[in-house]
Amino acid sequence: MNAMTDLGLYRHLDQMAPWNDRLQVLEVTGVSDEAPDVKTFTFRSDNQTWFRYKPGQFVTLELPTPDGPLMRTYTLSSSPSRPFSIAVTVKAQAGSIGTRWMFDHLKVGSHVRAYGPAGEFSLHSHPAAKYLFISAGSGVTPMMSMLRWLNDCAPWTDVGFVNCARRPEEIIFRKELELLGGHMPGLSLGFMIEERSSREGWYGHMGRIDAIRLPLLAPDFREREIFCCGPDPFMRAVRGMLEAAGFDMAHYHQESFAAPAVEEIPAPFAAPVDGGAVPVEAVTPIRFALSDVDAGCVAGQTVLQTARASGVRIPAACEFGLCGTCKVKKVSGEVEMSHNGGILDHEIDDGFILACCSKPLSPLEIEA
Repeated sequence: MNAMTDLGLYRHLDQMAPWNDRLQVLEVTGVSDEAPDVKTFTFRSDNQTWFRYKPGQFVTLELPTPDGPLMRTYTLSSSPSRPFSIAVTVKAQAGSIGTRWMFDHLKVGSHVRAYGPAGEFSLHSHPAAKYLFISAGSGVTPMMSMLRWLNDCAPWTDVGFVNCARRPEEIIFRKELELLGGHMPGLSLGFMIEERSSREGWYGHMGRIDAIRLPLLAPDFREREIFCCGPDPFMRAVRGMLEAAGFDMAHYHQESFAAPAVEEIPAPFAAPVDGGAVPVEAVTPIRFALSDVDAGCVAGQTVLQTARASGVRIPAACEFGLCGTCKVKKVSGEVEMSHNGGILDHEIDDGFILACCSKPLSPLEIEA
């Protein structure tokens, strides 16, 4: 039967289950150019499920490279108001490995495993009467997800949208943003570039955002809930500028995937520095049930570190409790878990843990 006439494609949302990242994979349905070295990859579920997430959240893609699975975290640029597909918009930097692999290998019909969505960088977590979205480069993606949701569900919302780029042609989503500017009465757009281009004329703001230009782009910024995303130096500059202006930083939110410094943990059964044996009481037994592996976890070591040292594969990306990729079911035992939002309270109540930031307090059995 032809895909256009297959009645199985025309199921109502309430007849479908939400996408489950442990059971289903993503199928590429579209690849489009957005700007130089920037592409949008659109996916659907391989099993007719729908996507439930907050605008601004991210997913972790497991890229099957020749050197083994490569985990990369990308913010969704799509909106949950259109739940039958999701999209990521990615920029390939000079040293990109995962993104370059996607550019070269992901085509319509390709399949890739993904984990998530996760993250708390969303206007749904911080409702307000007025918003200001400040972004640079590919940091525009969570802002676009939130703006697309507002356009579909609350188009009258008062939103200031400031985006910075090197040249005019590098403004990601520029045409769509200008189109939305004509449809959303409360949307105020502000673009800023650093240098002119031979490709097109430019009559807007030039330079870098600073304490003088910000009030020109958003005169009432002190009254707004501010979301910021972009390269770390850009976000540091914006944060410093707002602090200097006396902005209430409780209303400032930024997205960053930078991991904090991690203390080096010895491998299981490694001899201490003084050459003595590892005390028996310092090793906690962990059983990885699905892999049929019994291992010992040295004091201070995480479940993920023990799994790796024992040859048990648990997918992981950020490794500091943010992305949720390493979520596993704890069958028995107790752990100390210090996460950064990568797991929900009801998931913890159901026995799930993040392997990357969980340390055993007793013998464990893990469903992995």
